Amino acid sequence: MNETPASPAPVHWKVVVDAADPHAQADFWAAALRYEVEDNSALIDRLLGLGALPEEATVEFHGRRAFRDLVAVRHPDDPFEEGSGTGLGRRLLFQRVPEPKTGKNRLHLDLHPGAGRREEEAARLERLGASVLRRVKEQGGEWLVMADPEGNEFCVQ
Repeated sequence: MNETPASPAPVHWKVVVDAADPHAQADFWAAALRYEVEDNSALIDRLLGLGALPEEATVEFHGRRAFRDLVAVRHPDDPFEEGSGTGLGRRLLFQRVPEPKTGKNRLHLDLHPGAGRREEEAARLERLGASVLRRVKEQGGEWLVMADPEGNEFCVQ
């Protein structure tokens, strides 16, 4: 009798965003999405203790050790690894890159704050450091195109 092999598990993923200042971007997007900045300090301490990570690869961020060149935010209800602080669900990872943003995003986030809340949400995001680039009204709907503090575009429905 031939058994059908089990379907493979779905692929785990995260969105990675290049940034000049990953920690500032993490703070913005954590506030924008109402996510949490990941606490990787236990993992960092373990890596430092093993000599697997140099001290200069870390910074103090929110009163704890963090990686200097990358930091993630995660949905507060999603699971995470206790020993590393790494989220196992919806995440955005910000990584330091030397070059500035040079063109239009090929991928962007659409934020859906709920019916009738677009303007209120846009005002909140502007207070966090975002800017409105343009208002779009087409046959298929209307939305705002905004930019985060480093110029990455996103939409608010």
